[in-house]
Amino acid sequence: MAQTSQAESFEAWLYQMRGKAARAGISETTINAAFQGIKPIERVIELDRKQPEGRLTLAQYIDKIVSHDRIKKGRALYKKHYNTLQKIEAKYGVQAEYVVALWGIETNYGGFTGGTKTLSALATLAHEGRRRDFFTKELINALTIIDQGHITARDMKGSWAGALGQNQFMPSSFLAYAVDENNDGRKDIWATLVDVFGSSSNYLSKSGWHGDERWGREVVLPNKGISQSMIDIKKEKPLSYWREKGVKTTSGQPIPVVEGMKASLIQPDGTGNKAYLVYNNYKVLLKWNRSTYFATSVGLLAEAIAAP
Repeated sequence: MAQTSQAESFEAWLYQMRGKAARAGISETTINAAFQGIKPIERVIELDRKQPEGRLTLAQYIDKIVSHDRIKKGRALYKKHYNTLQKIEAKYGVQAEYVVALWGIETNYGGFTGGTKTLSALATLAHEGRRRDFFTKELINALTIIDQGHITARDMKGSWAGALGQNQFMPSSFLAYAVDENNDGRKDIWATLVDVFGSSSNYLSKSGWHGDERWGREVVLPNKGISQSMIDIKKEKPLSYWREKGVKTTSGQPIPVVEGMKASLIQPDGTGNKAYLVYNNYKVLLKWNRSTYFATSVGLLAEAIAAP
């Protein structure tokens, strides 16, 4: 009986969503095509509510994410698409290795983009209510993408949480940053690599990326002189400050100083663990994904891909 009630509740909610979509300017044709197959997905609710069992250390995470196979594949694809990547780098001012690294970490270079029906996933999450406002907006955004002709409702698939394409953009990110790099009338982050590369580059560029800077570096801290309160992503200081404090590269050399460049000191796993001096671009990567593990891995993978 509870299942029937829940199904009826979803249907009633879906009826209201049709009205919201229409008021948001979505065409009747798109609404009819999109809502015809929307069904709640219980597995999506389970995944949304699931708490992580245990926590990987940064070293374990990096071993998993920045694996030998991922580096090897990334280097091969960087070389294969070099000319295209260089043109996009020149246009957006974002180093190509970071675009390839994001591609590799998000979907294993397009190998797995997710097979969940996006509209059903977003509708499930919006109806379930834990983050109703957020997912309701993302559902409207997904319908807008369909209405604009970039993909059909039937073909729109992605992660259980609604992330799309080879760079896993949420619908709001798609509308804000996706580009039609090959000028074919569609922003195709599912199958057109030049659009994937251009869209990722546009995201980073518009989020404040500095094309003449790296992400950061692992460093060795002095035994004294740096209080724990200074190890904080929000505490920015000139590179000269950190050098004067005795922060060194992993090879034991004083850190290089670039005039006007600032950095923050972080230890993702806490006191006594690996320390990193991170720059503006690291904070841009955190806009993409708020995990320090993720941002650090992108930086390390990018450097490994571009290494001679």
